[in-house]
Amino acid sequence: MTTIPTIVVTPSAAARAYSKNAPSGAAADTQGSFGGAVRQAIDQAIQTGHTADSEAMQAISGGGNLTEVVTALSHAAMTLQTATVIRDRVVQAYQDIIKMPI
Repeated sequence: MTTIPTIVVTPSAAARAYSKNAPSGAAADTQGSFGGAVRQAIDQAIQTGHTADSEAMQAISGGGNLTEVVTALSHAAMTLQTATVIRDRVVQAYQDIIKMPI
């Protein structure tokens, strides 16, 4: 059985990474804003889902490359799994903060 490596991402590192890959108009919005970085990550996840949908629709209509369809669907599934794990960790962190005594 193989072990899956764990990657720890800090909010500041995530914001820097997303600002480096941001389109020119969105870079100013996410600069120094964690909320902007999260918004951009969600938008990219949604775009990945739309890309997978369009590739699947092309394949259903008789066009498209099967390899591209499988790759797009696999990428969308991985993106959804990642978003679910991040959501679970955020909820757990919120619950831990609520349980802290004042």
